[in-house]
Amino acid sequence: MAWLLLFSAGLAEIVFALSLKFNEGFTKLWPSVVTCVSGLCSFYLLMLAIKSLPLGTAYAVWTGMGAVGVAALGILLFKEPADVCRLMSISLVILGVIGLKLTEAH
Repeated sequence: MAWLLLFSAGLAEIVFALSLKFNEGFTKLWPSVVTCVSGLCSFYLLMLAIKSLPLGTAYAVWTGMGAVGVAALGILLFKEPADVCRLMSISLVILGVIGLKLTEAH
């Protein structure tokens, strides 16, 4: 259950970060609402997840999910560069998250 909470927190973090692009310094109402709600949800779900998961692992997975999700969606939605170095770097973050999950004490 804790991993599902953490995964949900990571998705909310991606929504939070993407909504920053659209709220234009909190001058647009609905994107600003999305930013605030998704940010609060992300932190709340992370808080619930760290009750059962190691803090370092949970935080690294949460930030990794956010970084990979936003980088991938930046490539898809905003035509950001998708060069080999960038894609390899994203892959390294994914490998790190997988490594943390695999080494988690049960």
